[in-house]
Amino acid sequence: VQLQASGGGLVQAGGSLRLSCAASGSWFSAAAMAWYRQASGKQRELVASITSGGSTNYADSVKGRFAISRENAKKTVFLQMNSLKPGDTAVYYCNTPTRASKGWWGQGTQVTVSS
Repeated sequence: VQLQASGGGLVQAGGSLRLSCAASGSWFSAAAMAWYRQASGKQRELVASITSGGSTNYADSVKGRFAISRENAKKTVFLQMNSLKPGDTAVYYCNTPTRASKGWWGQGTQVTVSS
């Protein structure tokens, strides 16, 4: 299983970014996917998740601002982040909930929101 997150960067408060996560393997379409983030000095937290059928769930802190989606044909999951706040600054990771529960993580992408 390979998951490659990309799309992070530096943005001003109120701006937007779109993160992408490309997966390898035929398992993707059947798997739930999720985005997590870890701010400096804090524990990693779940930001948003999407089931194989497209049902979504969000952390209260991002509801109404972030949107998770997936394109199974491209084996890619996205995180559209709008109205970004300095508190959203973190390294963002994509993962399956199963791999996350086992502590298996790949590289994340840094998102920095300036005030």
